[in-house]
Amino acid sequence: MENWFAALTVFEKVYWIVAIAGSAILLVLVIMTLIGGDVDDLGDVDTDIEADTGIDFQFLSFKNLMGFFTIFGWSGIACIENELSTGLTVIISVVCGLLMMLAMASLFYYLAKLQSSGTLKLSNAVNQIGEVYLTIGANRTRIGKVSVNVQGTLRELSALTDEDHDLVQGNVVKVQEVTDTGILIVNLLNK
Repeated sequence: MENWFAALTVFEKVYWIVAIAGSAILLVLVIMTLIGGDVDDLGDVDTDIEADTGIDFQFLSFKNLMGFFTIFGWSGIACIENELSTGLTVIISVVCGLLMMLAMASLFYYLAKLQSSGTLKLSNAVNQIGEVYLTIGANRTRIGKVSVNVQGTLRELSALTDEDHDLVQGNVVKVQEVTDTGILIVNLLNK
């Protein structure tokens, strides 16, 4: 192995070192990501740019740089093996590395958009149609329950009404507002 490496030109050695080192670090990053660890455990190396406008598209991050160096190195080696000129090898390997950075940044951006906090926002219940589950007292005299679809999930939530008569099980209602304490104010849908 030493004889093979010693026989390489300096240009070839640089590409081999970059390709192997980049691949090893990227492999560790991928394994850590898959098993639940992240680079944050080693310190926050993926930092946001201060002039960021709120979009978490990070083109320049540690993971993306390792992707750049990995593809830069291997594409450069492929160009050298195909006996392309030095200038063309550098141009092709830089372009391939930048495309890899763009692909990884896009992947992480869209994966992050798939995440959901899972937090129920009762304000999303306003104007939703539901059904009375437990009797609701007239003029806010007794809290009842309604089944209403909020954020794509059918939920049973506490409710009051301003109607002059009790709303009983099976009545179809519309959510008018949500109180500060998280109780829905509903009205009969078919008046």
